[in-house]
Amino acid sequence: MSKVPVLFLVNGLCLLLTLSTYAQGDQEVNKPASDGSEKEKRETKMDINILPVVAANPTVGVLFGVLPGLNWNMGTEADTRNSTGLIGIYYTTQNQLFTSFRSNAFTAGDRFNLLTDIRFNLNSQPTYGLGSDIHRSTIVGDDDEVSDNPYKPVPKNEMMAFNNFRLYQTVQKRHKQTNLFYGIGYHLDIFWSINDKQLDLDAVPQQITHHYRYQTLKGLSTEKYSQSGLSLNSTFDSRDNVVNPYEGHLVAISLRAFPEFLGSTVNASQLWMEYRTYINLVESRPRNVLAFWTYGWFVTSGTSPYLALPAIGWDMFARSGRPYTQGRIRGEDLVYAEAEWRFPLQKDKDRWGAVLFVNTTTASSRTEDIKLFGNFVPGYGGGLRFMLNEKKRVNIGLDYGFGAKGAQGLFVNLNEYF
Repeated sequence: MSKVPVLFLVNGLCLLLTLSTYAQGDQEVNKPASDGSEKEKRETKMDINILPVVAANPTVGVLFGVLPGLNWNMGTEADTRNSTGLIGIYYTTQNQLFTSFRSNAFTAGDRFNLLTDIRFNLNSQPTYGLGSDIHRSTIVGDDDEVSDNPYKPVPKNEMMAFNNFRLYQTVQKRHKQTNLFYGIGYHLDIFWSINDKQLDLDAVPQQITHHYRYQTLKGLSTEKYSQSGLSLNSTFDSRDNVVNPYEGHLVAISLRAFPEFLGSTVNASQLWMEYRTYINLVESRPRNVLAFWTYGWFVTSGTSPYLALPAIGWDMFARSGRPYTQGRIRGEDLVYAEAEWRFPLQKDKDRWGAVLFVNTTTASSRTEDIKLFGNFVPGYGGGLRFMLNEKKRVNIGLDYGFGAKGAQGLFVNLNEYF
C-alpha cells in the first residue's frame, strides 16, 4: 500500500491558480541624489505569491489551504541579499489545522541574518518507529513468526494525534564584509494531547506502540512534553540567491542545548550540521545546475522526547524526504543527502524548467541497536518548474516522487527545495 505524503494533490491544476501581488513603498538610502542632496528616494517592492492548495490522503481526509510566499529586500540589490518567507494555512476534513511562518531574512547591508520558524498545528500523522531499517515489520512482534515478545503486534504504521507549537528564532551577525555569520538562537517545541491510536493497555496481551515504548523506557510522559533551549550558530553562505541558487555554497552548524531549567521536560542537546553546493553545467545557461544538499542531525547528550527526535520533513522549511510522509524516518541520529539536476525547458528563456532528484536517508535507534549508516532509504523523482519572477528567481514547482515499499506522491512547493 502506498505511503502518500501530506501534500498529495487531488488536482495538480491548482498549481496554476497563483496570484501575484506587490506591496510598494518609498525607502531612503544613503546615496547621492541627482540634485546633490545626501539621500535619494527609491521604490522598494515586496512580492507576494499566493498558492491555493487542495490535498487528500487517509491521514488528513481532504485538505484545503493557501501557501503565500513572500520575497523582499531590506536594503539595496547591490549590497543586500533578498529575504524570503513562507506562510502556510491549512484545514482538513479530519478537523486538523496546520499553520506556519518560516523566513530567512537579511537586514540592510547583510548586517544580520534572521531565521524564523513558527508553527501551530492540531496534528495527526503516522509513525513507524526509530531507525532506517524499514523492512522490519515492527519492534514488538510480527504476525507471521513465532516470538517470545510479550506484546501484541501493532501495525507497521501507527497513527498518532497530537498538538504542537514551535518557535525557533536565530539571530546571526555578519563577520565584517565576508560570507560568514555567527550568533545565538532560541528553540522551543511543545507537544501535548498526544494520542497513540493503536495503543491498548487493556488488551491481553497489551498492544504497545513505538512511541509509548520509547517514552516509558526513558521515563518520560506519553501525553505531553517539551524542549526549550538556546543555540550557538555559525553559517557560511556564498549562494547568489537564497530561494533559487545558481552557484555558491552554504555551510551551517547549530549546537542546541535544552536544559530543564528553561522548560524542557528532560535535559538534552542536539547538533545540526548542513552543507549545500551548486554547480553550473552550462556557462551560457546559469539555470542548468547540479545541486547537492546534505545534513546531519544528532542527539549529542541526554534524552530527546520521541516527537522531538531528528526526522525527515522536520527541517526548517520541511523540504527533506520526498516522497515520504513527514516523520517517516526518525532516529536519535539522522543523516540525509539529496542531489538534484535543474535545467531549463526553453531554448532562450527561463520561465519553464524541470528537475530530476534522488535522495537517501539513514537513521539510528540506540534502543534497538540500529546503527547509523546500517540502512539507507532511497527516494527519487522529477518535476516541473514555472518561474513567477525571473529577476528574483521565485519558482513554483510540481514534483512526483517514488520510494521504498511503494511510497510515492505528488508535491507542490514555492521556491526550490534547497
